[in-house]
Amino acid sequence: MSVLHFEDFETGQVYPFGPHAMSRPEIIAFAAEFDPQPFHMDEAAGAESLLGGLGASGWHTAAVMMRMIHSAFLHRTASMGGPGIDSLKWLRPVRPGDVLSGRSIVIEARPSASRPDRGFVRFRNEVVNGRGELVLVVENPIIIERRTAG
Repeated sequence: MSVLHFEDFETGQVYPFGPHAMSRPEIIAFAAEFDPQPFHMDEAAGAESLLGGLGASGWHTAAVMMRMIHSAFLHRTASMGGPGIDSLKWLRPVRPGDVLSGRSIVIEARPSASRPDRGFVRFRNEVVNGRGELVLVVENPIIIERRTAG
């Protein structure tokens, strides 16, 4: 398996990822550990909330997205990490039984102006449920090593 370097990424490329089935026990366990708000842990509390039922923590959905991205292509990328997230939007609740999948789209690839050994690849990551409804959109850059410096 070849390693993807900065030079391998071009604007418009699409990397599909998933699927991942969200189970009720997984949703509740994540919430109990990391986001113990009642609407993420209890059906009745979820029904009384803006979610209208038990819903996964948005942070859980984001973590699952990261795992799917890693499994799809990031594990074979000369990634040097990321400087942050430019935008993150939770668009609809993720429910027990939802099967998540999605895609990472390269929206920009530019060499570093100050460090010739790397470049910045900006992605738009879209996560959908099994009905094709967009549930999460994240835009972020990743710093990726260049095959040859400058």
